[in-house]
Amino acid sequence: MAHHPNKRPLKSSAIREMNGLIDTHNHILPSIDDGPKNLSQSLEMVQDAINSGITHVFATPHHRNGQYVNSKKHILLLVQELNSYLNRENIPLYIHAGQEVRIHLDIFSSIEEDEILTMNDGGKYLLLELPPIDLPRNTQAVVYELLLRGIVPIIVHPERNTFLQHNPEKIFDLVQEGALIQLTAGSITGAFGKKIRIFSEKLLQHQLAHLVASDAHNCTKRGFLLREAYEMITESFGFERTLSLQANAEALLSGKPILTAPPVPIKRGILSFMISR
Repeated sequence: MAHHPNKRPLKSSAIREMNGLIDTHNHILPSIDDGPKNLSQSLEMVQDAINSGITHVFATPHHRNGQYVNSKKHILLLVQELNSYLNRENIPLYIHAGQEVRIHLDIFSSIEEDEILTMNDGGKYLLLELPPIDLPRNTQAVVYELLLRGIVPIIVHPERNTFLQHNPEKIFDLVQEGALIQLTAGSITGAFGKKIRIFSEKLLQHQLAHLVASDAHNCTKRGFLLREAYEMITESFGFERTLSLQANAEALLSGKPILTAPPVPIKRGILSFMISR
């Protein structure tokens, strides 16, 4: 098993029983991006999360994706306000601060200017979003530099990236470099279509996925499917694999190292045949 300063080997003894699910990526904050338009819709998502067995969620609004700019300071304030409301109303959900950062040329200047928000403002993990149809040439260099700075990049929903679907070796290279991979629950359940579901299964099969999150934006087309995704993973890969993914979400919440296993390259020819069917 490969050694990495930010990773630890997968051990079943490290997995403890969870009291509730942790969602490490969604858009639950009101009036900040393409999530809920107001507090009422945000609270509907809160209830949806609770109904899905979720007790902790990371609010991770889009940042610098060409449409939305949501600075660290602004997100922290909104998370504090929403948590205060939930606490006053005795609603059993806790919101944690995060940010879905689109990879961009000035990312390190943004970090130095304290614009970038790591998960829970802990300085350890950062959600990094790629463009939907290509892979920027500097992606691996950005991953490398982030790791040098002590920040572990978590590449979000790469299974939905058109270029990566046809070049899965690039995901392997990023994981080998030290990045972590987070799949969207709806990708696993088939909500984004058969091709993306098959690709997600391949990533899980080849140890190229370390976290699963809802990426929920609303209560209709982009809702919470985390429990359903875990059920499908259990059916296909066994309960131990589901527990390891849930333990990774807990480790992220605590700022501890993420569980990993040695990644296995995907043969592009076989995958291309499968996702073209």
